[in-house]
Amino acid sequence: MDAVLHEPFLTGAILNNYPHPIIAREGWPFLGIAVVLAVAATWFCGWWSVPLWIIALFVLQFFRDPPRVVPFNPKAVLSPADGRIVVVEKAQDEFTGREALKISVFMNVFNVHSNRFPVDGKVESVQYFPGKFVNADLDKASTENERNAVAINASNGESVTCVQVAGLIARRILCYVQPGDSLKRGQRYGFIRFGSRVDVYLPLTATPKVAVGDKVRATETILAEFA
Repeated sequence: MDAVLHEPFLTGAILNNYPHPIIAREGWPFLGIAVVLAVAATWFCGWWSVPLWIIALFVLQFFRDPPRVVPFNPKAVLSPADGRIVVVEKAQDEFTGREALKISVFMNVFNVHSNRFPVDGKVESVQYFPGKFVNADLDKASTENERNAVAINASNGESVTCVQVAGLIARRILCYVQPGDSLKRGQRYGFIRFGSRVDVYLPLTATPKVAVGDKVRATETILAEFA
């Protein structure tokens, strides 16, 4: 598990930021290598370097991490990731041993992959599970793929579990929190590289505000509301 990264945050419809805005710090080494190779190829090969510049542009867009606006709604559970809703259903939360409302966000390689806290609350536990790397769009990815679960005691007393799930191409889950950390909605807590999903488990009393197929944005989209 990576070391905890403490980042400043603002709440209440204010642009949410951290020390490395626009381009995620996780992408700096990849972007640096891609640009250096493209520049070198341009110097020695001229127009033959175009494919390397395309790769550099892909790396740049993949690791973008723009600031986001945090909604005012105190009952809101915010999306922890950009992407598309693939699951809204009742399911068993294996990490806390309860029945829950499960909402899953699938991220493709063109989505922002920075993960943000869905609620105000305290981290109760962080559990890492090694596993497979099947397509994260499939339901079995939630139980078979490599994943990292963060159990949260929300400020209103409700339990929320946020699970980072690796995908077909993803090979690296980054999580910067540990038990005892207190975070605010929209605060950045992790990153998944190259295609994945995030599962959110909520109390059955929560009301979903999204449906399968909806496109969502981390922090700005309300997934559900507490009762």
